Amino acid sequence: MSSTKQLNNRSGGNASKKKCPLAMGLEDIAPLVRTVEEIPEPITTVIKGNIPSWINGSFLRNGPGKFEFGKDNFNHWFDGMALMHRFYIHDGEVTYSSRFLRSDSYVRNSEKDRIVVCEFGTMAMPDPCKNFFSRFLSRFKIPKATDNASVNFVKYKGDYYVSTETNYMRRVDPQSLETKEKVDWSEYIAVNSATAHPHYDREGASYNMGNSYGKGGFFYNIIRVPPPEKVAGEDKADFSGAQVLCSIPASDSRKPSYYHSFAMSENYVVFIEQPIKLDLLKFMLFRIQGKSFDKVMTWEPQYDTIFHVVHRHTGEQSKVKYSAPPMFTLHQINAYEDKGFLVMDMCCGDDGDVIGDFTLENLRRGPGEEMDKFYNSMCRNLPRRYVLPLTVTDDTPSDQNLVTLPFCQATAVKTGCGKVLCTHEELYDEELFQYGGLEFPQINYAHYNARPYRYYYACGFGHLFSDSLLKMDLETKKLKAWRHPGLFPSEPVFVPAPNATEEDDGVVMSIIITPRTEKSTFLLVLDAKTFTELGRAEVPVNIPFGTHGVFNEMQ
Repeated sequence: MSSTKQLNNRSGGNASKKKCPLAMGLEDIAPLVRTVEEIPEPITTVIKGNIPSWINGSFLRNGPGKFEFGKDNFNHWFDGMALMHRFYIHDGEVTYSSRFLRSDSYVRNSEKDRIVVCEFGTMAMPDPCKNFFSRFLSRFKIPKATDNASVNFVKYKGDYYVSTETNYMRRVDPQSLETKEKVDWSEYIAVNSATAHPHYDREGASYNMGNSYGKGGFFYNIIRVPPPEKVAGEDKADFSGAQVLCSIPASDSRKPSYYHSFAMSENYVVFIEQPIKLDLLKFMLFRIQGKSFDKVMTWEPQYDTIFHVVHRHTGEQSKVKYSAPPMFTLHQINAYEDKGFLVMDMCCGDDGDVIGDFTLENLRRGPGEEMDKFYNSMCRNLPRRYVLPLTVTDDTPSDQNLVTLPFCQATAVKTGCGKVLCTHEELYDEELFQYGGLEFPQINYAHYNARPYRYYYACGFGHLFSDSLLKMDLETKKLKAWRHPGLFPSEPVFVPAPNATEEDDGVVMSIIITPRTEKSTFLLVLDAKTFTELGRAEVPVNIPFGTHGVFNEMQ
């Protein structure tokens, strides 16, 4: 058997791609990845239907919004300059505003009118005004990490920050969207980066994952930032008390894993070490070779996926090595403990090369056979459940399924001393294939994070960008959908109703954009129970396709 076939068999042969119907006649989405103007002063929207009067706060969104400077163009969708959006909702009325993050990257690029800061998929070229010798030497400098925080809005000690996956964040004003000071994680704790997907406990502490590397090897670090203790009126970033709870050595220090998020239950943090690898030798050489960061990431399914389990309160790492066949995951849905088991739900794929595929060239292919072929070649991300038995000892029997939860079809088998092999349960039925799989999952986080739950909300991907909103029922594995041709929704965000008594008592909000008509954007509000439209707030602006967002409730 050829090595290629062996890898295809090992990764499941991209079964999800085979089961999804082939796309034909996909429409042009190039208008969704073009530069737009910021709207710093709030403008009114036109309300259609009804926006519930109990919603009081700001729906904040982040994502790329500027894709060129002068004659220089970014290569990858992730590279676009961060544009922050705010839909302010009060008493059934809505206003909209937006601002570019005044990151050092944005300011320097603007001053030079060209790209001078390296991004994920774009190398900054040497200054043409320098002499040849200076330009040559600049190739040997390790580029400084970008502070173009275009991925998410995050919260530490009561303050909002926008974040990406480097060691830099930017504090922002959630009302004016004003850019405040830059925060460098490495000035507070020994990490070189952190994710844009922290978790929060019920006491107000924040948790995240970072990494560090040196003579001792490469480590994945669990970070804890304590609850807010700021003095009233103090207007500055506060990371006092931040600490590294646990440092997990990489399975291969020369090829650590890429990660975008992690799982957290009531008592445990789980880091998923997946076979998307970063080649550190290439990383050191990529500047000399003129290659961008995305070129050092490779999908290597000869490696298993490893679940590193760490006690959240003590920082102690489990001695049991939990593994699963190769898969990749970007976003977790939820994790909780039940009768000695850790249940983890996440969106998973069988081909980790997909991250590098979202180049602007691919997204701007235009309609036709090439666009259809490209989309049909990509894997689909699907919801899966893994169950880890937490009480494995030397006396635990081998070669039998240890999962005894009656509602779970996932398995876990002890294969040797301190080793457990996990296989997943599919959290969907075949109807999901009609929507192209799903991503950007969200739950009723405030009340059900790290607890048993029934519902989650996500985007369906019948195109390269999401073209539907889905509500998934874990008990029945059935779904409800909102889908209309030509409309592309953002990640759904759940907002619970006041005094809610049921998990799905509230609304789901999403920003809807379209490539078909200029300045035809609207904020959509769905009843979370029925998944039917309650109302929309139409705003005459263009918004590019974005990444993540939050709802900031106003007190």
